[in-house]
Amino acid sequence: MELKDNAYCIQGVQLQQIAEEFGTPVYVYDADKIVSQINTLKDAFADLPLKIKYAVKSLTNLSILKLMRQNGTEVDTVSIQEVKLAMMAGFTPEEILFTPNSVSFSEIQEAVELGVVINIDNISILEQFGHTYGNSKSCCIRLNPHIMAGGNHKISTGHIDSKFGISYYQMRHILRVVKTYNMDISGLHMHTGSDILDAEVFLQGANILFEAAMEFPDLQFIDFGSGFKVAYKESDNTTDIKKLGKRLGAAFRAFCKKYGRDLEIWFEPGKYLVSESGYFLVSANTIKTTPATVFVGVNSGMNHLLRPMMYDAYHEIFNVSNPGGTKRLYSVVGYICETDTFGWDRPMNEVREGDVLAIKNAGAYGISMASNYNSRFRPAEVLVYKGKAHLIRKREEMEDLTRNQVQIEM
Repeated sequence: MELKDNAYCIQGVQLQQIAEEFGTPVYVYDADKIVSQINTLKDAFADLPLKIKYAVKSLTNLSILKLMRQNGTEVDTVSIQEVKLAMMAGFTPEEILFTPNSVSFSEIQEAVELGVVINIDNISILEQFGHTYGNSKSCCIRLNPHIMAGGNHKISTGHIDSKFGISYYQMRHILRVVKTYNMDISGLHMHTGSDILDAEVFLQGANILFEAAMEFPDLQFIDFGSGFKVAYKESDNTTDIKKLGKRLGAAFRAFCKKYGRDLEIWFEPGKYLVSESGYFLVSANTIKTTPATVFVGVNSGMNHLLRPMMYDAYHEIFNVSNPGGTKRLYSVVGYICETDTFGWDRPMNEVREGDVLAIKNAGAYGISMASNYNSRFRPAEVLVYKGKAHLIRKREEMEDLTRNQVQIEM
């Protein structure tokens, strides 16, 4: 995004014009930013057999999935519905990793029938998989390395109290199950959480996977998950992808030499690829002054962007309509009948009723976590692609709220 001729623009398209054409609230994504993030990751691991498995749960729109496929990524999915969306977008079963948690075995069987790569994070499910398929179907095993990493505790997934993965302390049990059913283990996987800054965290987890991998002679890949930190503020530190590529790449090459052959290296970025591409545009309904605070009440809320209330996530907010206005201090709140705050005490160019505000870093876990709470419609989505704004999801209407309701005779 750039400020050009006193207007905020994406690829030359003004955000104000997008708001006027498509209405607010609306999610807007910059395709060029997504492609840039993909290429940064590719460049960092250019000398390794890399596969980027986009974490679909972060943003599932079919047009985004097609953009990912067009630019050489594959996908990581966590539900059978995401598997089917990925296939609708043109991904082949071999390009789809299925990493569910706490699902029924019947859902895993459905994924097996579709031919996707299965990732298992529970010994009980591993036993059922082995009993059902033996070595006729391969699978990956997700290990919990017991590493505390990431920001908010709700997005840390590799610590000892996490529900995700099989503890690496249970390796002997895993090996007994694999031997009993003569299972074909094609990969090992870990994911420690989001907002990881230090390459040392990946290296610490990598050493655990490398040690475990020596027990499995037929591996095809090792999957390091993701968790790369993106910037939410100008002063934020971010994951140094180039440094990570250099250090983890060297460790991976050394491991492959010890293992006896080259394996593929996989990552599953979600937030890293789409977060910074997204802007959530809302309109200021009211300016309300209290003895302590000046509130800007907007035409959206935690029903559309849950992260600030769910994770205490910080999202920068700026005034699209008045970029040259005097800076004032505002708290931006939503229209949901709950405490519903996007940001406290934010310095912004003066906000007037009717102004369009933009909430940054809205590409990941925005629309994908949206709901109809308070019976509000979910917003539209727009993709700026090759210098043009394209509608990629229509705003919901009243019939969308009632479509699946069944009224009984009263």
